[in-house]
Amino acid sequence: MSDANNPAAASRWQRFAAGSVRGFHAYAGWLVGISWWRFALLSILLLAVAAILQHIPPFSWTSSEVVVDTTGSPPTPPRPPREPAVRIEKSKTGKPGERGYEIKIDESGVRITPKAPAASTPGAASAASAPSAGENPSIEIHLPPGATSEAVRQAVEEARRSIAEAIQEAQDDAKDEADAAREQAQADGRPARRSVRVRTTSFGDFLPELALLWIFASAVVKITYKRQIQAEAQAAQATETAEAESLKRQVVEARMAAMQAQVEPHFLFNTLASIDHLIETDPARASTMQKNLIALLRASMPTLREAGDGGPRDLKRELEVIRPYLAILKVRMEDRLRTEIDVPEGLQSAEFPAMMIQTLVENAIKHGLEPKPEGGSLSVRAEVQHGKLAVTVADSGIGFGKAATAGTGVGLANIRERLALLYGNKATLSVRESAGGGTAVTITVPYKSLDNGAPAA
Repeated sequence: MSDANNPAAASRWQRFAAGSVRGFHAYAGWLVGISWWRFALLSILLLAVAAILQHIPPFSWTSSEVVVDTTGSPPTPPRPPREPAVRIEKSKTGKPGERGYEIKIDESGVRITPKAPAASTPGAASAASAPSAGENPSIEIHLPPGATSEAVRQAVEEARRSIAEAIQEAQDDAKDEADAAREQAQADGRPARRSVRVRTTSFGDFLPELALLWIFASAVVKITYKRQIQAEAQAAQATETAEAESLKRQVVEARMAAMQAQVEPHFLFNTLASIDHLIETDPARASTMQKNLIALLRASMPTLREAGDGGPRDLKRELEVIRPYLAILKVRMEDRLRTEIDVPEGLQSAEFPAMMIQTLVENAIKHGLEPKPEGGSLSVRAEVQHGKLAVTVADSGIGFGKAATAGTGVGLANIRERLALLYGNKATLSVRESAGGGTAVTITVPYKSLDNGAPAA
């Protein structure tokens, strides 16, 4: 049965793989935790240990072998060099004092040496000389003048066969002499000479190379794994930060929704009461107020939903809420309220947080203009200042914080908190006193058009 069909083998393999992965992560984490100078010190130590281990068991050991020489005689000294086994000479009609060359072929190779000056004997074919007694076997092949290459080849082949026979005879003679000496030593009772031969066997030559490979792989793991851990830590931190900001934003939106839930019913009930009163006294004005209320509700309901989602809004949608709101207030306050909206057409596509302008307008009416008997004017302006969009809500009321109905400043604090969550330190909220009395509140955010999603130049 194969391992693929064996549950036990598959389970063992899974446990082995899981253990290997855990071991790798543990080792990689340890590498990341140590400094580079400590890594270098441990690498040097590993190389030293590998160099020591390759010379000790079980990676290396020595064995001794005893060699017995039964002849009892000292080692035979090396034989002197043998005379050339083959000499090839090409006879020539030499002249007195003329030098020639001698070709010698033996076991050690081929030698060509200059000869002594030739004698002044008339040229004739040389005769082959036989080796004298007691000399090493040699062969001399004399070639007559004008010998062809084929004759030279045959002569060399004959010399080779003669050399082989001579070597074999010499080996046989040496073996016979050794056997005779051994038998003579045994007969004379001479002690045998013993020698010890030491042999070293090594299997650890690969250890230094393996240590270098391990150090290189560990350095690569240390670099790559550290980057991976840093990336994971940054991702986790970014996720945690995003979750925290999302939670803060939800808290702020909940506060804004609670404030809006308190303000809108009061405003709605007052508006409905005004419409009911005007129906009897001035039906035309009642109809105008009713139309403005419908336009306000139609524009504000999507705004409230999108504000809760935190999605971007353009300035035009915010103005669609402000215009009917101010129209209703003008019906209620009559000549006591004068309004002005000065927003260029090119800026109405700019991104702006939802419900912030409406909060500023409500504060200006409630705490600046309504407490003033003669009323006053309210303006909404937008312009670009130093690459940022600045929206200002100004009134000519009694001044910031001077009315008996002055609030606690929670609305402005929520706006600041929302701006910080949306834009960080790139957005601001400033409150100042207007020229000639009243209050001006300016919100400054990065200028970004929702038409192309890119900041304006």
